Amino acid sequence: MTRLEPNRGKGAAVIHGFRQALQAGFTHALQVDADGQHDLDALPGMIDACRQHPEAVICGRPLYDRSIPLGRRIGHWITDFWVWIETLSFRIVASMCGFRIYPLAAVQRVIEREPVGQRMDFDTSILVRLFWRGAPPLLLPVKVIYPEGNSSNFKLVADNWRITRMHTRLVLAMMGRLPSILAHRPPRLTGPATHWSGLRERGALWGLRFTAAVCRLLGRRVCQAVLVPVVAYFYGIGAGREQRTGSRAFLARALGRPSGFRDGYRHFFSFATGALDIFAAWAGILPADTLEAADPEALRKMMQDPRGALMVVSHLGNADLARALLDDATRRRLTLLVHTRHAANYNRLLQEFRPEAGLNTFQVTEIGPDTAIELKDRVERGEWIVIAGDRTPVRVQGHVTGVPFMGAEAPFPEGPWILGSLLECPIYLMFCLRQGRRYRLIMEPFAERVILPRAERKAALRGYVARYAGRLEHHARAEPFQWFNFFDFWAR
Repeated sequence: MTRLEPNRGKGAAVIHGFRQALQAGFTHALQVDADGQHDLDALPGMIDACRQHPEAVICGRPLYDRSIPLGRRIGHWITDFWVWIETLSFRIVASMCGFRIYPLAAVQRVIEREPVGQRMDFDTSILVRLFWRGAPPLLLPVKVIYPEGNSSNFKLVADNWRITRMHTRLVLAMMGRLPSILAHRPPRLTGPATHWSGLRERGALWGLRFTAAVCRLLGRRVCQAVLVPVVAYFYGIGAGREQRTGSRAFLARALGRPSGFRDGYRHFFSFATGALDIFAAWAGILPADTLEAADPEALRKMMQDPRGALMVVSHLGNADLARALLDDATRRRLTLLVHTRHAANYNRLLQEFRPEAGLNTFQVTEIGPDTAIELKDRVERGEWIVIAGDRTPVRVQGHVTGVPFMGAEAPFPEGPWILGSLLECPIYLMFCLRQGRRYRLIMEPFAERVILPRAERKAALRGYVARYAGRLEHHARAEPFQWFNFFDFWAR
């Protein structure tokens, strides 16, 4: 522990720590702000990225929740704008985030030769100057909160004035040393694939409410027309790199050719239309006959069967629309295992218009032995448990099995099939795919029971996972633009 007396500011303290680390022979230094806002669970991923790219500045890219004050969000946007000008690049965002791993050799060259900010102007100024000297930034998602009652050392007037002066100096310095900056452009780096649960929700709550209001007042078709430029924006610059890359990777496999801009736009527009249809269904705008059964007789028999069941769904098509359009009695039989925290605004909007949208749901991150017992009781009462079979666990990354999917091995969760063996009930696969202006509900019997013999448990699990992946691939190849897993599906 080192103390600087008197207090010379955040930047001075961090730079002093850099010099001590260099004297001790360290190659890298971790910076974490002491305000308790950053999720330290992201640190192992940042360390892995540092090992892979030791020359890079590993930066946290904040994933904010609703606790962020509007003034802070606006301030971050303004800073991003000026940093894009100063670096002539869009590669740096959230430059004031104080959760980073620095390469000390590059840092030493900057702090010895450049006027780096000594107080709250430190984080942005050193990152921009490192970029000018060729140190590549690598941004990884980090959850950031603003706890109620948390104190801040940010001085509203003094620090904003410092930051304004810093941006002025950086812009002038950029123009004066432009040839050198262009000659030392850092390479683009690719970090570890982002887990699906870590992807940031795109779209503010006010924007979603505006879209919902258009749908209710002017109808679904007018709202679809409004979505055309909105989707163009999100596909062009509003969406994250992971979402666009995930779309292109899947479409290339499904279509058997490289996907272009038109394919990607169509893919994003299909997703937006599906989300609109879910809202329209819950709001009572879509008629019940929008949903039609592929095999009405089989569906009727299933609904008349008093036994409970496990229904394995996916993010192909629109399973949630099916729930919205089912009759009340059938909907009450459903219990959903979900993870909605990465799409909090959208799910909040649904529940504002139709509170039933949030009924009978369990967050998969909160399932324990007591939940499993309750699910077993529900099945014995004749209820249907619904779980997605195409997304790996949020917390326990090891419980996956790799099987062939679309020409390469992809990780699938073991959880649905382990749960199926515990519930001792019939298993069905459910797909809800758009066909023109309607949706086709497909219910496929999968197994009367999932049996996992102790001696051959791994092989049995792999068999169930492979069968599910085969059926998912069959339907995904038929409707590739209804695949809504916008991440690297094949990454482990």
